[in-house]
Amino acid sequence: QVQLVESGGGLVQPGGSLRLSCAASGIILKSNSVGWFRQTPGKERELVAVITSAGITNYAASMKDRFTIFRDNAKNTVSLQMNSLKPEDTAVYYCWAYRLGNYWGQGTQVTVSS
Repeated sequence: QVQLVESGGGLVQPGGSLRLSCAASGIILKSNSVGWFRQTPGKERELVAVITSAGITNYAASMKDRFTIFRDNAKNTVSLQMNSLKPEDTAVYYCWAYRLGNYWGQGTQVTVSS
């Protein structure tokens, strides 16, 4: 059974940084595509960043220069380093993995506000 558990969300001021982490069980993250999505009320879930099994990364255009996705293969985790956060980055962030289907974490709230 695949489980993804996010951590690291919270409240941060504009311009600040936050790191999200996703711990996985039942799946080897380095062998699959994994990533982060986010969602705000009334909107569809959107891609933030993904990393493939080959280590290729892809980012949403508005986040490419501010966010970094990386894996810790020893810990079987995927993390998202978010810098220069803006109020519009406020959302619930979801960890995602694909292996013959989509798997999602429960989400973690990120609020960017002064």
